[in-house]
Amino acid sequence: MVQAYSLYEGSFSVDKSRKFVPFDPALDDPKDRPGSMFIHVHPFLIKTESGIVICDTGLGHTDEHAVLKLYNNIRKLGYEPDDVKYVLMSHLHKDHAGGMVSMESGSPRIAFPEAEYIVQRGEWEDAYSGISSSYRTEIFDVVQRSGNLVLVEGEGRINNEISYAHSGGHTANHQVFHIQTGAEHYFFGGDVLPEPEEIFHNYVAKYDFDGRRSKELRQAYWAEGAPQGWIFLFYHSKTITVGRSQLRPDGSYKLVEAR
Repeated sequence: MVQAYSLYEGSFSVDKSRKFVPFDPALDDPKDRPGSMFIHVHPFLIKTESGIVICDTGLGHTDEHAVLKLYNNIRKLGYEPDDVKYVLMSHLHKDHAGGMVSMESGSPRIAFPEAEYIVQRGEWEDAYSGISSSYRTEIFDVVQRSGNLVLVEGEGRINNEISYAHSGGHTANHQVFHIQTGAEHYFFGGDVLPEPEEIFHNYVAKYDFDGRRSKELRQAYWAEGAPQGWIFLFYHSKTITVGRSQLRPDGSYKLVEAR
C-alpha cells in the first residue's frame, strides 16, 4: 500500500518578478496574467518505519488563523507536526523552503522541532551567497539557530531507509532522495523532475542552472526507476503527483497514479 501523500499548498502564477500569486484555474483567467508560468506546489509526506518524512516544505502560506497550510494538510492525514522526524530538502528556493519555519506569537520558530533538516552543504552556502533572489535567508537563520540542521555532502544515507544524492541540474547543489520503506521505493527528484510530462516531453529548461544536466538526469531516473517500480513524487505536477510505471504491450512504460 502506498504511504506517500501530497500536501498540496495551491496553484500559483509566477512572472518575471518571481512572486508567487495564488491562482484558481476555476475562477482566474490566465490571459489576465501575461508572461506568467502557472505551477502547482506539492510538498509530500511519507510514512516510513523510522517516522514521518516531509519532502520539501512549500511556500509557507498560512490560513486565516495564521496556521501553516502545511500543518493543516498534515493533520488531515492524522498526524501532527511533532511527528515529523525528517525534512528532506531538495534545494532552498522559496517555493520549496518557506514552510521550514512557522510564526508563533509573532516570532519565527522552526516548523518541525522533532525533525532533522537535511540540506546539501553547497546549497546552504549558495543560499547565503546572494547569487539569487529565490532564497530567503531570514528563514535559514531560524533553522540554523534551532540546532536541527544537518548539512550533507555528495551522496550517502540518513538511515537504513533514506539516501540522498547530489544531482545538480536545477541548482548547482540540488539533491534527490530515495526512500525505501516496506515494499516500496519512493523517489523525490525535486525540481530536476518536477512534473511527469518532463519525462516524455524532455527539454532543456531555461530556469535550470544546468538545463542539459537536468534533461539527462530525468531520462536516467526514469530508465532506472520504471523497470524497478519506483514511485515518483512530482512537486509541481498539474496531473499525476504520486505515480509509478506500468508496462505496455510493446515493452515501453507509461506513468499511472500509484495506489
